[in-house]
Amino acid sequence: MENDVQHLIDLLYDMIDNAKGVPLGNDKCIIERNRALDYLDEIRAQLPAELEEAKKLMAARAEYVANAKKEAENLRQRAQNDAKHIVSESETLQTARQQANDIVRKAEERTREMYRVANEYTEDALKRTEDALQAALEEVRASHRQYTDLSRSRMQEAIRGKSAQNTTSSEEE
Repeated sequence: MENDVQHLIDLLYDMIDNAKGVPLGNDKCIIERNRALDYLDEIRAQLPAELEEAKKLMAARAEYVANAKKEAENLRQRAQNDAKHIVSESETLQTARQQANDIVRKAEERTREMYRVANEYTEDALKRTEDALQAALEEVRASHRQYTDLSRSRMQEAIRGKSAQNTTSSEEE
C-alpha cells in the first residue's frame, strides 16, 4: 500500500518536473490539471488505507505484548509451582530455588527482549508510515502552490490582454 502512494507521488513529481516552463517564469510550469488532480485524488483515497495499516500494526503490537505478558506469567507460575513441589531437603530446596529464580530471571529477560523487539518493529513501521504521509502532504502542498501561482499568472495575463484590447479600441475611436 505504501508503494502505491509512493508511486503516485513519484508520478506527480515526474509530471511537474518534466512540465514545460512558462515563458518569462522560470519557477512556473504548465501541467495537465485533470491528471494532476486524478493523482491527488488517488493519493487522498489511499491515505486512509495507510492509516488503517498503522492501526493494524499497533493492534498487532498490543497483541504481541499481551501474549508476551501471558507467557511470562505462565513461566513465572510454573517456576513457583515447581518450587512448591520440590522436596524440602536443604540441598534440594536450595537447588530448586536457584532453578526457579533462573527460570523467573530468564522469563523476565525474555519479556524485556520481546517488548524491545515489538517496540522497535512498531516504531519503525510507524516512522515509515509517517514519512510516507509527510512526503505525500508535502507533494500536495507544493502542487497546490504551483497551481495557485499558475492560475494567478494566467489571470493577470488575461487582464493585461483585455486592458491592451480596451486601449487599442479607445485609440481607434
